[in-house]
Amino acid sequence: MTVDRDELVSRVRALAPVLIERAVRYDREASFPFENFADFRRLGLLALCVPVRYGGLGASYADYVRVSEEVGRYCGATALTFNMHNATMLWCGEVADALTMSADERERHEHVRAEMFRGVVDDGYIHSQPFSEGLAPGATAGVATRALPVDGGWRVTGRKIFASLSGAANFYNVICQVPGEDTIRFLGVPADATGVSCVDDWDPLGMRGTVSRTLLMDDAFVPAANEWLPAGVYNQAAERYPWLFLSLCPSYLGLTGGVLDVTRAYLRGELPGQSAGARRDNPMKQVGWGQMQLRHQQARALLYRAVDEATLDPSESDLVLGWSAAYTVMEHAAEVASTAIRVCGGQAMLKHLPLERMYRDARLGSLMLPWSAEVYMERLSKARLYD
Repeated sequence: MTVDRDELVSRVRALAPVLIERAVRYDREASFPFENFADFRRLGLLALCVPVRYGGLGASYADYVRVSEEVGRYCGATALTFNMHNATMLWCGEVADALTMSADERERHEHVRAEMFRGVVDDGYIHSQPFSEGLAPGATAGVATRALPVDGGWRVTGRKIFASLSGAANFYNVICQVPGEDTIRFLGVPADATGVSCVDDWDPLGMRGTVSRTLLMDDAFVPAANEWLPAGVYNQAAERYPWLFLSLCPSYLGLTGGVLDVTRAYLRGELPGQSAGARRDNPMKQVGWGQMQLRHQQARALLYRAVDEATLDPSESDLVLGWSAAYTVMEHAAEVASTAIRVCGGQAMLKHLPLERMYRDARLGSLMLPWSAEVYMERLSKARLYD
């Protein structure tokens, strides 16, 4: 079945007015975008990356990037949380299909993911994917969360920081280890399990609607059926298909496009709430506008190329493209938002206009793990010099 990518993007675009309107409140209150997710559920978008044979829309990773970008254009925080949900669908769907498993592992995985996907398609379950523990900037490093085997599953104890969708997800999908094992386990911790809690206040600079509090798991029971990938397969996925660590990038690419939308409307004198008239004939404003468009196109071209050309077992040269794309998207988002503030002048700092919020959101892209801007640059600085 061929997926109509444009039609999927159009589902999000049809929501643009309400996504833009709600973004103001989610930012002001630092509250989760429940209404947006209800709309996604109604439109089938929670099952965006669930394969068609399981009742989903069957979007590929490349399709997802375009859809997520469109969400980010209207609400950055919604796009980031939407990513956390879809990342699990992709790990267990498209990516898992390309990985090596024994016949027994494949059979069990089919059974497990069929039930997981059913929960998304039929029950509208939301998945979060909090991996960070603040110990090391890696996909399989610095994991202190432990899973003790017990009858029927595991007892999980650990702490995850910046756990997006805190209080909104039905499952917190975590990476952890069984004591004595070197492999990573990928387990779905039920949000309502005894011993699961979200703590700490949430009052950040930007992306406030992600509600990324600290997740605590204290001897929380996880059923055996919630091992979303066979033991060690997540290690394989992280090593052989690291492209999925770019899945945060379309949120920020879309945010950059949203900044351009607002700036264009301002320069044309069409931005609701602006007190000044059109500024498009001002030469210096035109220069800034041109710079913004250039950076946006550079970021989009690199990310699209990296994702569209992604293959299993990338070479170092392939990874250079991926690291460069992610760094460019995240850094350009902040640069474009900063330029927009200058181009739009004093009104841009007023909270009744959207640029002030978008600027704060855009500043945070370079911090996103496991591949932050510092990690990208460290790897790029050494790539192809020591082979």
